[in-house]
Amino acid sequence: MGRPIRIEFNGALYHITSRGNERREIFLDEKDRANFLSILADYHDRYGILIHAYVLMDNHYHLILKTPKGNLLKVMHGLNGSYTGYFNRQHGRAGHLFQGRYIGILVEKDNCLLPLSRYIHLNPVRVGRVKKLDHYEWSSYRGYVGRRKEQPWMESGWVLSQFSVRAVRARRQYEEYVEEGIRKGIDNPLRDVHAQVILGTDPFIEQARELLRGKV
Repeated sequence: MGRPIRIEFNGALYHITSRGNERREIFLDEKDRANFLSILADYHDRYGILIHAYVLMDNHYHLILKTPKGNLLKVMHGLNGSYTGYFNRQHGRAGHLFQGRYIGILVEKDNCLLPLSRYIHLNPVRVGRVKKLDHYEWSSYRGYVGRRKEQPWMESGWVLSQFSVRAVRARRQYEEYVEEGIRKGIDNPLRDVHAQVILGTDPFIEQARELLRGKV
């Protein structure tokens, strides 16, 4: 199977995953994680991306981001390249850090952003890293639910607006929504990805396929 084609356009929303080469760790300590977030914040300012959610695990990360300027390739090349350069210098190594290309899935915002945010926020609990999400520092979840001051480059507003226009109530209800995913268990929404690169309803998939036809 060939590599999936990248779909880029102004305002596109993506779920991004990037894993360590040979599934090795890409974050060895808190300094590594803090540096990655610093680079991410810089790229938010430099390229105008909107970051809706993130989680940093040991050997991979997840992002949900929007590209108002249709510049995903440039953003991801710079993000992973900059972090690789830092990591190699910091830990006295050379060569590739990430396993091939990142996985970038075009996402339908209205139907998929909310469950995707819950899914990636649940990662640390799902893999047994922590028992309670409040105990995991390296995701956007604690900012979402008001357990810490939210990073200025985070875009939680749309997700929270699906629950209430009142900030305190919205945060509380989002927390309940995520906790429900722990109690009941949730299916991986990424199982429904079409053609390796599109997640959404049938009309959204057809619109994206029209874009793909123009690239082949």
